[in-house]
Amino acid sequence: MEQPNITSDGAAALTPVFWVLVALTGVAAGLFGDLMMVILFNVQYLAFGYHTGSFQAGVEHAPAVRRVSSLLVAGVFGGVSWFVLRRYTQGEQSEIDEAVWHGDGRLSLRRCLGTAVISEVVIGMGASLGREAAPKLLGGASASVLAGWAGLSVQQRRLLVACGGGAGLAAVYNVPLGGALFTAEVLYGTVSLPVILPALACSCIATATAWIYLPAHATYAGIPDYRFSASLLIWSLLAGPVIGVISSGYIRLIGWVSHYRATGRKVLFAPVLAFGVLGIVSIRYPELLGNGKDMAAGAFLGLGSFSLLLALSALKPLVTALCLGSGASGGLFTPTLSTGAVLGGFLGMAWSLAWPGSPAGAYAMIGAAAMIGAAMQAPLAALALVLELTGSGFGLMVPMMAATVTATAVAFYIDGYSIYSARLPSRPAGWRSAGTAAPPGEQPPPSS
Repeated sequence: MEQPNITSDGAAALTPVFWVLVALTGVAAGLFGDLMMVILFNVQYLAFGYHTGSFQAGVEHAPAVRRVSSLLVAGVFGGVSWFVLRRYTQGEQSEIDEAVWHGDGRLSLRRCLGTAVISEVVIGMGASLGREAAPKLLGGASASVLAGWAGLSVQQRRLLVACGGGAGLAAVYNVPLGGALFTAEVLYGTVSLPVILPALACSCIATATAWIYLPAHATYAGIPDYRFSASLLIWSLLAGPVIGVISSGYIRLIGWVSHYRATGRKVLFAPVLAFGVLGIVSIRYPELLGNGKDMAAGAFLGLGSFSLLLALSALKPLVTALCLGSGASGGLFTPTLSTGAVLGGFLGMAWSLAWPGSPAGAYAMIGAAAMIGAAMQAPLAALALVLELTGSGFGLMVPMMAATVTATAVAFYIDGYSIYSARLPSRPAGWRSAGTAAPPGEQPPPSS
């Protein structure tokens, strides 16, 4: 923090024009968020033949052949669509993390829009990827277009694009504070006043705008108000480092599949194979389909057996990496959060054999915060996101912080990468785009 006596706006001047664009970006991010969720929900209803209730309930009631066929159709649609889009928009930027960290903040609106729509369609049909990537990308693309129209500097454009990306996440999950901290910690890399103020404003406006279509309550409704216990605190101190090691392995897995992901003509058939495998696995474990929202919700409520939570905690990262490695575009936030939730629930149930008394759902919430904090290398954003997503958890704040701090520290000292920096292309040490300066808190990409 630049305290005390902040005397400047930093690299990006917060001019009156910039503040107007922050507001416009927030509105655009909220509207694009609504559009993406309209596409996602309607594809889900069509693919699995339900109209009310949760996605998981709809999947579970769908025959096994429908699950597999839906994933195969998603693979064909996604493979052909991504191949055509990438071929005819070659050279156009559609990676918001790279545009902010290593580029000049410019994003191609048409490529971002195409990528976002294809992503939401295949996720709606069951692909194990996060739904937040599309609104995050379109929020950033909207900011890039507005910055170009207004003639902003490179530094201003980067900050505005980062604000738009965080606002997109905030809009679809109803997490304005979490979205702002995601902007600062993950996308821009610094929690300073000249960054957090526009980030808060943009996420607030985007979230309120998204209420036109999306509900104004917590994403995970009905989660009990779990209370602190000594058992939870001691477990958190022991489980945090374990989750940190697992998160580091997960980050390495994401980096490996991103480095070797299908490209070129391989994208035409790789998603069919990957999604087909997921469809077959879903016959036994339907919880694996989609981004994992309902899987996390069940864990937060304390549902699921010991063996089921163990299986899901192992399989969800694998099928998510499989989808990503096939060349598919999508997010990692909710798949990571849901993995942390079921992992926390599993480890908590094991701990309860020695020290009973605390509910499994409390362990799941702590595990979710620790996992996403370590995987994103953003502990503040992780804590805020879990609190806002559940509308609960304040009674667990101390053990949740203990687990998140230790997990994030362990993952930091093992590698120092996140699920976002691990996805960037390999570059030589010290590489930087010609004519660009490093933004604050820049994370270097992995070397392999």
